[in-house]
Amino acid sequence: MKPTSILCLFLLLFVSHTNYAQTTVDDPEIKKMVAEVKSENMEATVRKLVSFGTRHTLSDTKSNTRGIGAAQRWVKSEFDKYALASNGRLTSVIDFFTIKADGRRIATDSQLGNVMATLKGTDPTDNRVLIISGHLDSRASDVMDAKSDAPGANDDASGVAAMMELARIMSQREFPFTLIFVAVVGEEQGLYGAKHLADVAKDGKWNVIAMINNDMIGNSLSSGTLLRDNTKVRVFSETIPFLETEAESKMRKSTNRDNDSPSRQLARYVKTVTNQYVEQLDINLVYRNDRFLRGGDHTPFSQNGFTAIRFCEMNENYDHQHQSVRKENNIQYGDLAEFMDFEYMKKVTCSNLATFSNLAWSPKAPTNVGIEVKDLTNFSTLVWTAPDGKSVYGYNILIRETSSQHWEKTIFVKDTKAEIPYSKDNFFFAVQAVDALGHSSLPIFPIPIR
Repeated sequence: MKPTSILCLFLLLFVSHTNYAQTTVDDPEIKKMVAEVKSENMEATVRKLVSFGTRHTLSDTKSNTRGIGAAQRWVKSEFDKYALASNGRLTSVIDFFTIKADGRRIATDSQLGNVMATLKGTDPTDNRVLIISGHLDSRASDVMDAKSDAPGANDDASGVAAMMELARIMSQREFPFTLIFVAVVGEEQGLYGAKHLADVAKDGKWNVIAMINNDMIGNSLSSGTLLRDNTKVRVFSETIPFLETEAESKMRKSTNRDNDSPSRQLARYVKTVTNQYVEQLDINLVYRNDRFLRGGDHTPFSQNGFTAIRFCEMNENYDHQHQSVRKENNIQYGDLAEFMDFEYMKKVTCSNLATFSNLAWSPKAPTNVGIEVKDLTNFSTLVWTAPDGKSVYGYNILIRETSSQHWEKTIFVKDTKAEIPYSKDNFFFAVQAVDALGHSSLPIFPIPIR
């Protein structure tokens, strides 16, 4: 027998003996929901938000047709419409709070308000929470100009419209734990709305397993280079957690897990699920918390110790963001709806929906995930504890080379211990729980066990 034949036979016997399998299960309900995302719905939402003239955080709160107040009340009214199809599980509120003058972008003490819809879970014993956001406020060239038109079509009516489309579709289904859809304010003035919500979540000890921020997801044409690409979107994630303890720092350094923070695991999760459910959209994993000179509403959540990421278009057009509406040298400036690519925005929203719903139906993540390092061997043994709560069908062992951005191989097992023919010296691993429909928890990176 040829050596190659012997090797193939050995691998076949090994896989058969250990009951490993590599399977991908598509949930037909997620595929159905993805198909329900409508670009025309989101375009109508964007244009409605633009119609309020300006949504500057410090703009008019009394008018019914112009300013941040009118926009807040309209978003809440849309949430209330979605609530009619939720059997009473979706409720909405404008969460008002007072922010003190900061001497920078808040001139006087001001009352701000996040528009929030909460979809109550069906399992009273499951305290997990998922949050998805876009920011409602907009700005002109002068960040303190609360009077001039600031349409804010892409920045960030696009994120709000995507979040609202998820709320519309998901409120018609049941999920075991709480989902929060929120249009935050104060982003352009200093991330105040997101900071308020993140502080509320921390003070209330919410079990937020993931926060997804959508900020500028509707443009596919860059300024300057004039590159057009509607097949890629960036997902930003922090490397070292803001609240990393000394013990966690030592473990990170000893295992070289600099690219395996919880937020990085969420970003890779987005990539995996998007590849499964969304056609012609590639997730570009950006290994930094955000862009230079800019910030996003995921950051206050990261700073409070939560797992948070940001979706952002691949190619930004600086003529159409943070610009007063005007025409100079035959160039149209301003964040207008006419410059948006709503089919591109639809794909990014589908990615959000697939990710959010997969997580919302997932079992809890395994605990006490470890990798044995007591022996010198070219195999790796991983062990973990089954999570409580929702029934687990099995577990995915995720594998990638140490130089790879994303997971390259998956091995499915039924037990809570597995020996696999991959050296712990050459690969990174993680373990996630999976139910019978393929909904998977966030991956957990193993710690060494002697």
